[in-house]
This record gives sequence, C-alpha cells and structure tokens, in this order.
Amino acid sequence: MGRSYFVEEAVGQYLSDFSTKPKACVTGLLIGQCSPQRDYVILAIRTPPREEQNESNKNYRPELADIDEEWVTAHASQLSRMLPGGLLVLGVFIVAAPELAKDIQNALRKLVFSVEKSVVKKRLWSFTEEEVSDRMALHVCSATKKILCRTYDMQDPKSSPKPADWKYQSGLSAFWLSLECTINVNIHIPLSATSVSYELEKNTRNGLTRWAKQIEEGVFLINGQAKEDDTELLEGQKKSSRGNIQHRIQPFDVKVLTQLSQSSGHRSAAMVQVCRGSINLKGAVKCRAYIHNNKPKVKDAIQALKRDIINTLSDRCEILFEDLIINEAPAKKNSEREFHALPHRVFASIAGSNVMLCDYKFGDETAGEIQERFSEILDQVVHGEAIHIAEEINTVDINPPVDNTDDTQKIQLTKATLLSKLQQNMGVAIAAAVAIFAVTFSFNYFSD
Repeated sequence: MGRSYFVEEAVGQYLSDFSTKPKACVTGLLIGQCSPQRDYVILAIRTPPREEQNESNKNYRPELADIDEEWVTAHASQLSRMLPGGLLVLGVFIVAAPELAKDIQNALRKLVFSVEKSVVKKRLWSFTEEEVSDRMALHVCSATKKILCRTYDMQDPKSSPKPADWKYQSGLSAFWLSLECTINVNIHIPLSATSVSYELEKNTRNGLTRWAKQIEEGVFLINGQAKEDDTELLEGQKKSSRGNIQHRIQPFDVKVLTQLSQSSGHRSAAMVQVCRGSINLKGAVKCRAYIHNNKPKVKDAIQALKRDIINTLSDRCEILFEDLIINEAPAKKNSEREFHALPHRVFASIAGSNVMLCDYKFGDETAGEIQERFSEILDQVVHGEAIHIAEEINTVDINPPVDNTDDTQKIQLTKATLLSKLQQNMGVAIAAAVAIFAVTFSFNYFSD
C-alpha cells in the first residue's frame, strides 16, 4: 500500500490556478512534513522563471523539453534554507497538458532525484533508518485538473514508482505545534599554519561538523522537563470539555544541554597542532521547529529542533561566504584580523497556518529587499507586518594564518593525560587551559 498525503486545501487551489492555462508547463516544489503514519503537504511553490524569460517574452510558455533541471534544483537549495525544523522538500510537481502525459513521468523521476540530491548535499546531519525515504512526484493535468501522485524511494536510484493517496484537508497546519530555543554559540575553529584563504569555508564546515555532533548528543529539556523519547509531546496537556486537547498557541520552550567532553569511559588520542589562525563564531542563535498535532512523539519534535539548530548556523556561514565572494571584499594582509556579522534570521507568517518560514538578512538590507526575496522564492506576497526579525548578535572573527615556513609540529597526547592535568584544579583549569592553548598554538588569538 502506498503512502497517504494529507494536503492543505490552499495547495489544491494554487495548482488549479495553473490549470487555467492549458498550454502551460509549470514545475515546482512541494513542502511539508513526513511522519510514520502519514505525510503532510502545506505548500506548493512553483519554480521562479529565469530573468531572461521574463524580459524576452511575457507570454512565454515552456514545454517539457524546456524544463531546466539545474534551475529547479538551485531553487530547491535556496528554498530549503527558508524551511525551519520539521519541514522538508517532499517532492516536485509538474502541471502540463495531457498530450505530454507520456513523457511526464520520466521528467518527474529525473527531477525528484536531482532535487533530493541538491537539498541533502550540504547537510551536516543524516536521516535515520526509521525515517521515510520516499519523495513525491506529482503530475497535474492542465486540461482535466486530474492529479497523479507517485513516490520514489530516494535510497534506491532504480526504484519503481509507487502510487500514493492525495487527500485535501482544510486548516491542515493551523494548529501545528512549535518548539523554540536560543543557542549561545561560541565555536573556535583553529587554522593550521598550512591553511590558505580558500580553505576557510572548508575549515568552517569541518568545525561545524564537530559542533553538530555535540548538538546531536545533547540533552533537550522541554518546558524545563526531560521527557522520554517515545512519550507523546502533548501528554499531560489539559483537555477541553469534549475530551479534545486544547489548541496550544504558546510554543514549547526548550533548553539545550551539551557535554563538555566525552565520558571518562571513552579513550581517544588528541592531536595538538601548531596553528597561526582561527575562525570564531559567536552569538545567540534563534531556532524554531514545527511538528504536526496528530499525537507527535517527543523524539520527533526534538529531532526537528536539533536539525534546525544545525541548519541555521551552517546556512548563515554559507550565505556569508557567498556574500564575500559576490561582493569581492578587498583582500587583507595575511596577519590582519577580519570581523564579519552573520546574517540575522527573519521569520514570515504563512496565511492560514501556524507555521512560519524564514530567511536571512544582512544589516544593510531593507525590509523591501526581504519581501522581494520571499516573493521570488515562495511565489507569494509577504507583507511587512508579517515579517519578524529575531534579535541576534552573531559574528565571525577570522584570524588568518600568517606566512611562516616553519614545519607544523604535531604532538600526540592521550585524552587521559589532558584530563588528569585539568583535574588538578577544577575551579580554573578549563579557563586556564583555553588561555594557554590560545596563546601557545594560536599566536595571540585574543590579543585584543
């Protein structure tokens, strides 16, 4: 038996509007959430036309052969940054004339695999074996408005299409549950003496990967309580006179506790390497995740929030590096320190839904520019009053390696040796160790 997709009624109307243009061939993405029992589709977003298409011919109607796979996947990558925890690109759709039905499935299959590859490429986390690996390929006939929904298993490139149910529901995400937390970030990424400027992004990603593992292994307190993974998120909530759980408006407040180090039962070798530069990420990061209100499990809610924490910091760093490349900031001397502000996170409401999507704003960007970007990528009007800026102060401090031809010295130390020295004075050992390492191996990281 195939999967069942419960779909917001507004999505049906959105797709139907394209059906009023019989000769149109429209591609787009389907946004929603997977769960073991059923999947939810809350948004359909068409692929924005290229600028040359807009400028050359206002009445341009692409055919199936004109579908630009690279452009569709680029849109998927941009859109995936705007999705808070719990939301995914669930698949693709094509609205096309009935005479194209013969070739439409091949086009859909190719797109759905390309889109999935694009959105997972830069993730710092992986899906678990228990999670749904099916993605949707939807064909809407522009003449009859008939919908054909099929799924493909992303873990099997040779998988055959499986039929799926497509069911509309009003107010699907109007009462979804939200979880929020603020993460205080202070990530120090050392740069070896052999690192060069073009490796900054690579080194940042490696540092974030180590930090992401800490988040994955952290303890999450929901409204101050540690809850069992398999319990229901709404367990203990008050019920109305009809026996239904009252609609929850306030988000769950989550605190994140991370370990400073591995437990003493684990032994590992530590490599101390001479470094002459560093990248420091500092600030308070606002994180948010959404989950359906159909008996959600605690583990699924926490997993959604973990992924939002990891995604939002990774995305900000990626956006910053893209901005530096596009604007071609003047190169500084090797020994000169650089400070950059990470973009702030902004949220925008979706009509008829409790879910908010997000974007990232640099300090010099105007509200109008943010609205324009939402409109372009989401294909819907977002009013200024619907945009909420998360108050954050986040910086990147880049202290590049200086030019030095000395050979890099590596010293192998066991973790047990380091811990024994720290235990000599637990009151100040950690701070002292940081200061000693910074001066000795980072060459005055904190000289200012």
